[in-house]
Amino acid sequence: MRTHMSGRLVAAALAAILLPAGLAACGSSDKTSSSTSGAAATTTGTSSGGGQLIQYDAANKGKSLKIGSKNFTESIILGYIYGEALKKAGYTVKYDLNLGTEQVATRALKSHEIDGYPEYTGTALTSLLGVKPKDVPHDENAAYQETKRLYESKYKFTALPQTPFTDSQALGMTAATAKKLGNPTKISDLKGKSQNLTLAGSAECFKRSDCALGFKQVYGLTFKKEIPIDVSQRHEVILKGKADLTVPFTTDGQIAANKEVVLKDDKHLFPPYNVTFVVRDDAFTRLGPDLEKVVTTVQKGLTTPVMSELNSRVDLDKQQPLAVAGEYLKATGYVK
Repeated sequence: MRTHMSGRLVAAALAAILLPAGLAACGSSDKTSSSTSGAAATTTGTSSGGGQLIQYDAANKGKSLKIGSKNFTESIILGYIYGEALKKAGYTVKYDLNLGTEQVATRALKSHEIDGYPEYTGTALTSLLGVKPKDVPHDENAAYQETKRLYESKYKFTALPQTPFTDSQALGMTAATAKKLGNPTKISDLKGKSQNLTLAGSAECFKRSDCALGFKQVYGLTFKKEIPIDVSQRHEVILKGKADLTVPFTTDGQIAANKEVVLKDDKHLFPPYNVTFVVRDDAFTRLGPDLEKVVTTVQKGLTTPVMSELNSRVDLDKQQPLAVAGEYLKATGYVK
């Protein structure tokens, strides 16, 4: 088991919080209501941890929401971070986490089974909003603005401001496999070699142009075999020799722990993947301005090193996602 790195977590989180606001949290919803005195109190005051303390607001009493997530560690942790912070602000929060793919989560949001869930801008654009990977802006702020615009026009969803971290997909392998292949450093290096390799990825990856389909369309790669797996097995499958290549997330703590090799996306297949908490328009209006204020506030400490550390605590240290979310909120000073 790894040694816990609470000091690194706190230091990295506070460094993010102390950055200018424009660098710590990007964008702002066009639908933000003007602040009331109660709403302003929700994030007023600096705690001993350095962050803005989320305070209870009586105006939120009786306002309830159900938060969903997709079916992997990071999404579940984020669902709990948002939910536990919103509880502190006075909301009644229920959870329906680990729903499945973005298509499943979107259907749940449309059908009022949930009120909001964390989604990735690049995933939303290419998998839900009809944008081809080559047309996705490589600037993360431009990608977010396009995501927000299309969510509103297509689904009547509000995309709240995005996280500082981006969690891209990647193409990875073990160090032993990399050595056998001549130590490739970028995806293009697999040209002429991929036809002898087995690729493992989630079932949805093999249907998406910003994932396995893109390896063929953008890089011209074909594989000896393609194995659909549960996303939770993305590291296990190469460690046990069931596949040569896998599709991890760049914030996976297991990449460093397993000394895996991640290839550079030299042809820019993968778009930005910052997280936006997506809410139905009617829920956004019903829940009031504190929803966006709280979500935006607790995201300020979510830098890439911090998110990687939180994922590691669940995936490697086997802590519960709810407990890890609580540790983050306390360490950063958002809750006592």
